[in-house]
Amino acid sequence: MDDVESTIGIDDEPFPEWLRPPSGGFTVDDLFRLPDLPPHTELVDGGLVFRARQSGYHSLANSILTEGLRRTCPGHLRVRRETVVVLGPGQAPEPDVTVIRTEAVRGPDTDRYAVRDVVLAVETVSPDSAIRDRERKPQLYAAAGIPHFWLVEESPGRRPVVHVHTLDRAAGAYVRTGVHQDRLTLSEPFGIDIDLTAIDRM
Repeated sequence: MDDVESTIGIDDEPFPEWLRPPSGGFTVDDLFRLPDLPPHTELVDGGLVFRARQSGYHSLANSILTEGLRRTCPGHLRVRRETVVVLGPGQAPEPDVTVIRTEAVRGPDTDRYAVRDVVLAVETVSPDSAIRDRERKPQLYAAAGIPHFWLVEESPGRRPVVHVHTLDRAAGAYVRTGVHQDRLTLSEPFGIDIDLTAIDRM
């Protein structure tokens, strides 16, 4: 009986009114105003997106990329992890890794960046967000003019595989310029050399 009563009590909890979207969808202002949002909540197409708990692989892959980018990042750029990028009134995703212009950094408590300051956005595919990572977010990033985009997939051996894309501004879409396994060596957006097999030793 206690189990039944407990279940009924959970089901009867009222729907939080602050989670009910307005007619035009949530805005960036709502994202930073609403109380008690889970960490790393994103805004995509006017809807709040709650992130599932990330796997150990996901965290390690993003660490490798973040550390690798910081090793060779030139002075006019900075690397950030899991920070909101404002694309428009109803679009504020949180790339796993972002390279931004140094002048956009206003201090250690900066909680968002404007799309004009973003040079590279990186999404590491997770099971709960695979469609957004592979389809919708690249569309949004390209439409907003972010010049470089990486999509990171997991290989059967649990290593990151980096699909590198560059923006075709005339088409307003990304063109894949390479797929990198084991080692990521690039000259754009700056000289990059990352050992992707390092995940085996972490």
